[in-house]
Amino acid sequence: MTVDTRPGVVLRPARRDDVALILAFVRELADYERMPDAVVADEAALADGLFGPAPGAEVLIAEVDGVPAGFALFFHNYSTFLGRRGLYLEDLYVRPAFRGQGLGRRLMRHLAALALARGCGRFEWSVLDWNAPAIGFYRTLGAVGQDEWTVQRVEGKALRRLAAGAADD
Repeated sequence: MTVDTRPGVVLRPARRDDVALILAFVRELADYERMPDAVVADEAALADGLFGPAPGAEVLIAEVDGVPAGFALFFHNYSTFLGRRGLYLEDLYVRPAFRGQGLGRRLMRHLAALALARGCGRFEWSVLDWNAPAIGFYRTLGAVGQDEWTVQRVEGKALRRLAAGAADD
């Protein structure tokens, strides 16, 4: 699935044998986002989550002359307002040595085309509010910030507490 006409650039779906690479990308992204300790995933978890019996996400790998340069991890969500599913980008990362070559734009363009081909009503993602370079990049793509929405999260002990209390309702 080569989607780039520039010689040496290949965008391809990840394979099971890419799990170690995907985990390396995730760890590099976490370092960039100033959260290196947040990564608790291991190769087994990623292999099951991405390539097991019920895959939860897909990964697109960008290579330049056969060298892994970046990735995008995405999955489908659903909008009741639109009555259609959407494409949600969880992670986008291009290694520093390959930045400024248009790989991020190519990954985003590919995902936008994939969203349209799959009948999605929207393509969305989150970005850290301090990440001005990423926000600026996304604006060049036509993205519009959804400032009236805030992300909410329940995890760890709070998730277990909520689940346990839900049985009492």
